[in-house]
Amino acid sequence: MTSISLRNIRCLLSNYRHLRCLQQQQRYAVTVTDEYRPSTKSRSSLKGVELLRNPALNKGMAFTLEERQHMGIHGLLPPAILSQDIQALRVMINFHRMNNDLDRYSELMNLSDRNEKLFYRVIADNLEELIPIVYTPTVGLACQKYGLVFKRPRGLFITIHDKGHIYDILCNWTEQHVKAIVVTDGERILGLGDLGAFGMGIPVGKLQLYTAIAGIPPQDCLPIMLDVGTNNEEISSNPLYIGLRQKRVTGKEYEEFLDEFMEAVVQRFGWNCLVQFEDFASQNAYRLLERYQKQFCTFNDDIQGTAAVVLAGLFGALRISGKKLIENTYLFVGAGQAACGIADLITHAMIREGASEEEAKSRIWMYDVHGLIVDSGVKSRPQGDLDGPKAPYVKKGKPIKDLTQVVDFVKPTVLLGASGVGRLFHEGVLKKMADINERPVIFALSNPTSRAECTAEEAYRETDGRCIFASGSPFKSVVYNGKTFHPGQGNNAYIFPAVALATVACAARHVEEDMFLMAAQKLGSLVNQEDLDDGRVYPPVETIHEVTIKIAAHLAEHLYNTKKAWNYPEPENKEEFIRMQLYDTSYEYFGSKTWEWPEKHSKSRTVPTMDENIILDA
Repeated sequence: MTSISLRNIRCLLSNYRHLRCLQQQQRYAVTVTDEYRPSTKSRSSLKGVELLRNPALNKGMAFTLEERQHMGIHGLLPPAILSQDIQALRVMINFHRMNNDLDRYSELMNLSDRNEKLFYRVIADNLEELIPIVYTPTVGLACQKYGLVFKRPRGLFITIHDKGHIYDILCNWTEQHVKAIVVTDGERILGLGDLGAFGMGIPVGKLQLYTAIAGIPPQDCLPIMLDVGTNNEEISSNPLYIGLRQKRVTGKEYEEFLDEFMEAVVQRFGWNCLVQFEDFASQNAYRLLERYQKQFCTFNDDIQGTAAVVLAGLFGALRISGKKLIENTYLFVGAGQAACGIADLITHAMIREGASEEEAKSRIWMYDVHGLIVDSGVKSRPQGDLDGPKAPYVKKGKPIKDLTQVVDFVKPTVLLGASGVGRLFHEGVLKKMADINERPVIFALSNPTSRAECTAEEAYRETDGRCIFASGSPFKSVVYNGKTFHPGQGNNAYIFPAVALATVACAARHVEEDMFLMAAQKLGSLVNQEDLDDGRVYPPVETIHEVTIKIAAHLAEHLYNTKKAWNYPEPENKEEFIRMQLYDTSYEYFGSKTWEWPEKHSKSRTVPTMDENIILDA
């Protein structure tokens, strides 16, 4: 035993702490790689003004007194403490004070830049009123005016001149675990054509619906604009244009650019990162879908999502008319990617119901800007090609240009507009449909509202209130002959958020074609008889969140049954599993989190007396 003074003990402890410090420095002196580099500061370290400037964390005046003092923001806010309910009320009061929809759109985007959780709370509580603002039809106008409404980037802009460095740009996005990407090249924005980089409003809006409707956390979502130029000189000459001022790159260079992008996404975020293609031109959309569908986790909403929501509407319409799919004749006005995608899925559904492929395709006719798509046998129609996705639906017959005469010749029971040409279903066309059918089915699907083939009021009036109507853009209820009709909106928001939610939740590596047919069938089954009696062929918009969960759970069951899900172990209750994934709009607590220990372990240990020698083992 050796006698050591208290002074020596303190010296030994000091030397020991110094040694430990040197050892720790050596231990942690490693090269920092992407795997270990933190994407953002930890939440506990975000304090003061920095906390208020972070939209994902900011609660505005909802911070409690304890939180304000603990996080160093006391005095940076007015003294009142407001609940999220009061904040949401204030947002909607200001929203209704706006003079036009573009101002309302800008106000909501400003809110998302300040307080993310409040933004999604407000959208979720007012879906029917706000979906037309954050998405179609107002988002179309916002894209046209994007140079004015642009405040800050909400995603990534990757240009053709970044070819060879796309992975590096993806690494600049601070979120490490992106699960869903919506990408566009801006060439065919809604029915508005080539808007170039102004089309970024579409991926932003789509992903906001991913969160507001499907509950996919916003930090898991990434909007991307692939800027390869624009052929719209009016847009590119705008002094506020935010993209490349050059003609669009096409051909081999374009394909190599897209290939590099898809490979970089997998390298950065993994094989199960979902990529939704949006508003690519028809000549690219189908080709890219076929190129990537079996290799990557991807789908095209314009082709597959639109097809599924229209097919779901038809399921609802046929419950009213009492007919089967194969018992109808379909005339598509417009033969682009949307129309061909719908036709393909209807064909697939008829085959599933027992029809042959030849029989199913024989029920579908197409009409485009050059007239009825036919091959006369001796020679083709005077103008317009017969190749591409519409080729399987070319019929034998005489070329007819006038749409009223086409309706009289084909005698369709279902008229579907996907032309992007406003008021193409004029009085003569609508009256002819009413003459041919007791309950004509008329879907005016083009967006935005100005491009709809007819309005709901025109459809009900010209068919004497007998038509079954749906549209791509929302229309108000119509009163005709003392009866109120509630037109259905064939909004893709019924489908693409559910498909994305199921894919992301189950970590699926591919989005199978059957998923869209199953989603359409499930959506059609969720329309109740009361809705059908009111003229609706879709569930009310205010129920879209619950509808999405039901569809996603149905798809999750399919993915696990077919061994396409990679998220294990398999959950027993798929709907409960889906609900566990949903984004929570309630605020996080930032106060100090403390707890008690047993008293004898929470007391500090002290030396009994300061002048006493202590006997220690040597």
